[in-house]
Amino acid sequence: MAKDKKGEGFHSAAGLIRYFDSEDDKALKVNPWIVVALCISISVIVIALTALYPT
Repeated sequence: MAKDKKGEGFHSAAGLIRYFDSEDDKALKVNPWIVVALCISISVIVIALTALYPT
């Protein structure tokens, strides 16, 4: 029978945990709601422009 690979998931996740734990204090921090608002506003602008200037 094949040998079970029980410990393999921990080793592959260890690098991701280490990567996400190291946050840069100099990095730009943006509120997630600002990103959502920008996405919605850009979508509205694109839809309005395609309605006003159809190709």
